[in-house]
Amino acid sequence: MRVLRWTALLATVLLFACGKPPAFNSTDLTGTEIGSTGLAQTLTDHTGKPRKLSDFQGKVVVIFFGYTQCPDVCPTVLTKMREVMSLLGTDGEKVQVVFMTIDPERDTQALLSQYVPAFHPSFLGVFGDANATAAVAKDFKIFYQKSPGTTPGSYTMDHSSGSYVIDAKGKLRLYLKHEDTAPLIAQDLKRLLDGN
Repeated sequence: MRVLRWTALLATVLLFACGKPPAFNSTDLTGTEIGSTGLAQTLTDHTGKPRKLSDFQGKVVVIFFGYTQCPDVCPTVLTKMREVMSLLGTDGEKVQVVFMTIDPERDTQALLSQYVPAFHPSFLGVFGDANATAAVAKDFKIFYQKSPGTTPGSYTMDHSSGSYVIDAKGKLRLYLKHEDTAPLIAQDLKRLLDGN
């Protein structure tokens, strides 16, 4: 009788373990909703094409909010994502990295078209006016604010340093912290690409 109870308990534990979704290295946001503006807002990419995040359904999207004159965090993130794409190999074709500027005052289409693809030819830079930028940032709970410089045009932008990952069905899934490494991010994106 005791053996049967232990066998039943072990079977229950194994069944529960098999049914659990895989653990992600990054922060799992599965079930968290993006505000309606975040996916529906029309922005412009660095080629001049109108874009909505919902246009990328079918791909895993990594979106990072930054600006081209950022001295450290932004180029570090884009360099790391280039490494992630390399680690993913051909699976990288099913990933879209989107760099959304929080500095539309200075980050023109021309500047974004030089800056963003320099990290990887598939990366897209997107921009909107001040209102569109604020609306999308609010839906993603992104902090940003201007920090004055010595001249009016030399300001910096304080901003959140993480990235968001949206799965191929358009659902928010992960928050990538600045300190997450490229191999761990690549593992997480591969899990999403495999349908997890």
